[in-house]
Amino acid sequence: MTGFKDYFSSVSTSYRDYRPRYPVALFEHLAEIAPGRSLAWDVATGSGQAAGQLAQFFQRVIATDASEEQVRNAERADKIEYCVEPAEASGHENDSVDLVTVAQALHWFDLPAFEREARRVARPGAILAAWSYGILQSTPAIDAVIESLYNGILGEYWTPERRIVEQGYRDVAFGFEPLDCPAFAMRAHWTAGHMLGYLSTWSAARRYEEQHGDDPVSQVRDALLDAWGNPDDPIEIAWPLAIKIWRVGDRTGGDVGQR
Repeated sequence: MTGFKDYFSSVSTSYRDYRPRYPVALFEHLAEIAPGRSLAWDVATGSGQAAGQLAQFFQRVIATDASEEQVRNAERADKIEYCVEPAEASGHENDSVDLVTVAQALHWFDLPAFEREARRVARPGAILAAWSYGILQSTPAIDAVIESLYNGILGEYWTPERRIVEQGYRDVAFGFEPLDCPAFAMRAHWTAGHMLGYLSTWSAARRYEEQHGDDPVSQVRDALLDAWGNPDDPIEIAWPLAIKIWRVGDRTGGDVGQR
């Protein structure tokens, strides 16, 4: 198993406060196609954005993350149980989970080991859903500033795993039955301050700061404020979601990982 790459513990509070919310319609769809609604497992939950929404549809949600700091700062709800565990080795019982979700995190996993774990804990017919989102979309002026940060200032500070996100998990395959999925997108209305907070949670921004002792987001702050106009005016932001869904069958399976 590969070692846990922790790029987010140091910004766990910001991650909770500034990361966008997933559309409720996505969770409605997953609940409809799951074989039951007793238990959902949200893997690499971060600060619990997906777990909180799963709790609207499932009797229990177990949300796990390898980062103790992320779990400590996660959003609490009555039906959510948080555990500090790696994706590849959970404490779930065999054949116990109706739905496994991985939001913006699958690219960090040891994929063969995670598939084995998902197969072990999934009840027959359970659903595994993983999704990711890339660079945001807003106004042309704001998009240009974000692009200069993403590919200009931070270009060499993105890890190789980021390419998997940019490809929308296109080449990630498991030995489960793939299912079609409707199109979904995240949408939010943010002020300039919220946008700056969000940009500071990027893993490449953290790597840049660790190496240089300087916040890279500060280098585009003035340009972003100019592009925004009134910084207190909410502006619509969108992130199309790349979603892959599988139905887990028996305990035999084919090739896993990247093809």
